[in-house]
Amino acid sequence: MGEDQDKSLQITESDQIAKEANTTDFSETIINQRKISHKANYIKWLKISLYIIFLLLGQAVATLLGRLYFDKGGKSKWLGTLVQVAGFPIFLPYYIITATKQKTNTNNISQTEQQPTLLKLVLVYVSLGLLLAADCYLFSIGLMYLPVSTYSLISSSQLAFNAIFSFFLNSQKFTPPIINSLVLLTISSTLLVFQTESDDSANNKASKAKYIIGFLCTIAGSAGYGLVLSLTQLFFNKVIKSESFKVIVDMIVYRSLVASLAIVVGLFVSGEWSGLEREMDEFELGKVSYVMTVVWTAIIWKVYTVGCVGLIFEVSSLFSNAVCTLGLPIVPVAAVIFFHDKMSGLKGVAMALAIWGFVSYGYQQYLDDFKSKKIPEVRCEER
Repeated sequence: MGEDQDKSLQITESDQIAKEANTTDFSETIINQRKISHKANYIKWLKISLYIIFLLLGQAVATLLGRLYFDKGGKSKWLGTLVQVAGFPIFLPYYIITATKQKTNTNNISQTEQQPTLLKLVLVYVSLGLLLAADCYLFSIGLMYLPVSTYSLISSSQLAFNAIFSFFLNSQKFTPPIINSLVLLTISSTLLVFQTESDDSANNKASKAKYIIGFLCTIAGSAGYGLVLSLTQLFFNKVIKSESFKVIVDMIVYRSLVASLAIVVGLFVSGEWSGLEREMDEFELGKVSYVMTVVWTAIIWKVYTVGCVGLIFEVSSLFSNAVCTLGLPIVPVAAVIFFHDKMSGLKGVAMALAIWGFVSYGYQQYLDDFKSKKIPEVRCEER
């Protein structure tokens, strides 16, 4: 009996030690998982912050440079369209660097991740490229015929179009913070119409017919661009299915290449290419400034595109568009500095509402992020 009791006590103690060891290992696993999760979350929000900076700065600077081109003597709508997509060669060094790294690490590349077929990728890039070319042409006409403030105001309608397309294509849910954000951002830009009406009589040199054309083209371009953003998110989620910076660069480069080819064809078919040399000679700021304006507009638009596509990849097309709308009131404020436009209290109110709307959308992202972190913790506790 004594030996049996000793054996049972030893078994009980060994089981308890084993349980304690398993509990310790499980606790360490949970702690390590949380550390990895916090680090990944920090890196994600760092990327999102950088993409927001690229988008806001790129949108404001590129729009102002585009307006500068037309204000100082630029007349080519197709060239104004081309500079919005032709800056993609700046990514060639990235491909050279990544190709070199792939050669040195060929043995470590895993083939487990399923890649989309070449035909699917071609259809994705061609369809998005042609849509992008059409949108950029419409935006170019709008920027040519409209004041910057009016152009920014009408462009804000792309948020509403994108919300509709995201609802059907991306299963976007409309929570109260998102609805609040959409309303505030739309009101923010709509307020600028009262400012532009007073500016138009003094500064708008376009005829009434051209003004209407610019208005309609910008509305159509906004609708088309909202569709492009939603389709980009759809293709990322359903076709490409990869999580790397390379897929962002590929999306930018290949769709921009298709758009550039389509726009170059339009430039030559329209005959506008024959007047580019005379346009350069007659540019008010000189030939060098003409070239620099065109080149830097193309480069800055690609900076904007990196931010825009990056936000679609990391968050959603609607979030990317919300940040775009946040930046629209920045353009009139920047116009005050560089184009000596008049500043009014109305523009200040529009800016405040835009920031409020963006914070509202950011709060929804925070709630989603908090829920995603809470679910794994609950599962761990249940175990």
